[in-house]
Amino acid sequence: MDYLEFKINCLEEFQEILIAELSEIGFDSFLERAEGIDAYALADTFDRGAFDEVISRYADAAQIQLSEGKMEKVNWNAEWEKNYDPIAVDDLVYVRASFHPAQPGFKHEIVINPKMSFGTGHHATTFQMLRHQGTIDHVGKRVLDVGSGTGILAIMAHLLGAREVEAFDIDDWCVDNGNENFELNQVPATMGLGTIREVNPKGPFDIILANINKNVLLDEMKVYAGLLKTNGYLLLSGFYQEDVIDLENLANTLGLHLISQQSKDNWAALVLQKK
Repeated sequence: MDYLEFKINCLEEFQEILIAELSEIGFDSFLERAEGIDAYALADTFDRGAFDEVISRYADAAQIQLSEGKMEKVNWNAEWEKNYDPIAVDDLVYVRASFHPAQPGFKHEIVINPKMSFGTGHHATTFQMLRHQGTIDHVGKRVLDVGSGTGILAIMAHLLGAREVEAFDIDDWCVDNGNENFELNQVPATMGLGTIREVNPKGPFDIILANINKNVLLDEMKVYAGLLKTNGYLLLSGFYQEDVIDLENLANTLGLHLISQQSKDNWAALVLQKK
């Protein structure tokens, strides 16, 4: 199998957006770099027109610089080993791949082999969600992870003492990868496939985690509120600081009130509580 390789240098805040857009048009593997992303698609199924449309749509805003090449018989494990570095969220958790050595000095450790799924901890949204989780009592709680990606937030919930963790994603690749990561971290859960309305999880939950994007969060927040216990917590990220007001306004109409927020690289993360 020959793969086309696209090295896309861009502003950091557009990396996950471009990954999401390109995954919709047939790209099946990505590597995140400090300068941007490397994106890979099978040569024989590559849709040039759809690719050019995505790139042109973000070219100016993301300050895209692009180069293209071809790779033969890609060894994805070797590529990840070259490009995926561990991260630390304060002293709370050390996130590493299986080929990295463990590190002392952290309360928890998560092993993630991310493949193409979202949520390695490197992006500001995932980083902030993990940090917020560390401030909330998970012991004995029921936790729902919406749009789980690699499963990293669900794994964190398990490590923090959650009694039950339920997770799902709309991407079957993410589901396969998430279940692999659950096994690596000995999480007694199986990731489901579908949207929250398709999966139809049975509440109530003590904590709901949703690191997705503004439009999905606005569309689904009423569902989250209905699944959440009184005094339960809803953790949100995947949007910019300027989007906070829209999310908070809707949350207030549903009995959800902002109790904590943070921002990193203009990406915001909120903790809301159901009153």
